[in-house]
Amino acid sequence: MNNKKYFMGIDTGTNSSKGVIIDQECNIIATASAEHAMTNPKPGHYEHDADEDWWGDFCRISNKLIADSGVDPHDILAVGASALGADCLPVDEECRPLRKAILYGIDSRATREMADLTELYGEEQIKKWYGRLLCSSDVMPKILWIKNNEPEVYARAHKFITASTFITAKLTGEYVVDRFLGLASFNPLYNSDGTPNPELCKPICRPDQLSAIKEANDIAGTVTAKAAAETGLAEGTPVITGTDDSGAEAISIGVVAPGKMMIQFGSSIYMILGTKELVDDDRLWREEFIVPGLCDISAGTNAAGSLTKWYRDNLFPDALAIEKDGGPDAYQTMMEGVEQIAPGSDGLITLPYFAGERTPINDPLACGCLLGLTLAHTRAHLYRSALESVAYSVNQQIRIMEAHDNVDIDQIFAVGGGVQNPHWMQIVADVTGKEINTPLVTIGASFGDAMMAATAVKYPGFEDFAALTKFIKPGCTFYPNPEAHEQYKAFQEVYDKLYPATVELMHALAKQ
Repeated sequence: MNNKKYFMGIDTGTNSSKGVIIDQECNIIATASAEHAMTNPKPGHYEHDADEDWWGDFCRISNKLIADSGVDPHDILAVGASALGADCLPVDEECRPLRKAILYGIDSRATREMADLTELYGEEQIKKWYGRLLCSSDVMPKILWIKNNEPEVYARAHKFITASTFITAKLTGEYVVDRFLGLASFNPLYNSDGTPNPELCKPICRPDQLSAIKEANDIAGTVTAKAAAETGLAEGTPVITGTDDSGAEAISIGVVAPGKMMIQFGSSIYMILGTKELVDDDRLWREEFIVPGLCDISAGTNAAGSLTKWYRDNLFPDALAIEKDGGPDAYQTMMEGVEQIAPGSDGLITLPYFAGERTPINDPLACGCLLGLTLAHTRAHLYRSALESVAYSVNQQIRIMEAHDNVDIDQIFAVGGGVQNPHWMQIVADVTGKEINTPLVTIGASFGDAMMAATAVKYPGFEDFAALTKFIKPGCTFYPNPEAHEQYKAFQEVYDKLYPATVELMHALAKQ
């Protein structure tokens, strides 16, 4: 007789969703994934179809996990879901989307609303709320954009929610958002205790159009009969509130104490560093983290995996064709010749702002730039320079973090699809001068979702977040090459100066 119990986690990202079932020792029993498309209907507009991409993926993955594992759904003690965040999705009373979801910081459509809100409240008040100025990652301007541009949608909206809320609502019928994501991304619409602020909601939405705030690993509700039929889960299975993908992935690799840091190499870069207290810096973000009593500094680079995908699709079609014909992965083929190029790509610097940029410049109008091109450069040089540009961005933000008193970095874990490229990880180590660790289990945020689901039901061994660290096993460590690190310092200096030197020209182009 099988007495084993299990936990399921499913994460929805920008271009794909991934799921996992783990047992009570955190062994992976089954994994599954599904891909979806991000639409870009206008410059600066990025969207998902919530029913197809978010809920559709969840159902497909849940059913496949159960089928492939042979696990009895009744032995799955709890389910956790995370998703890209924070997005803005208006839904009606039946949780039906009223338009496609407006995505997180890569969507820069609400620039005018950001300016209007800054004028309404003043820069000093905005900084008190956020520790910085408004940026494209904030949900408040996105809701206001719908109000200004789609009044018929705005009038019909029952709730304005983000992706994790949508999935949990489809599972349980309850509209909830975790404290970490809600208080940071929907700031200042909630009070610090998690209740909506009626006065500050007035220009934006009604207080009842916001979700209830809970902890990420609080039980939000249980799987309804309708959701059970669609997902294959057992009716009545507990479902946690969930969180955003970056937060869940940070939990999966042990960001549960100050000094622990995650660099997430997904479609974009997201960095979370645990801190003892809130640290204000106009260039970065700060929040109270998922773990009670822990704060964090976070940062985001808009283009990472999406940048390498752009290079694959536009400069390496032959590599993609080889993969489709049964050859090696396209990204593996793209690395041919790259490792032989010296640090700095023979004098070529790339700004990776192909989709605007979040931190540290917070400029949705920023664009990509290549400096130093010569007839001697090849596409291998261009690709290496793109990989280096992401490392320069990471290093730029690490240096900003470490410039603050009482901020230390004890350990860095790199996670996400980018860690499958060891040469890229070595570039990051060489540029930053820091050891870059990868975990043995690289399934990502869905692993963190399942772990948090186990803490929600207090399964023995999963009593709290600190207890999770015993399940985290290290994989590879990339040590910086001192000679390469010294070489990269000069190129980092050029990188740091390139945006300030070209920003006026970038903005002039954006107006054309």
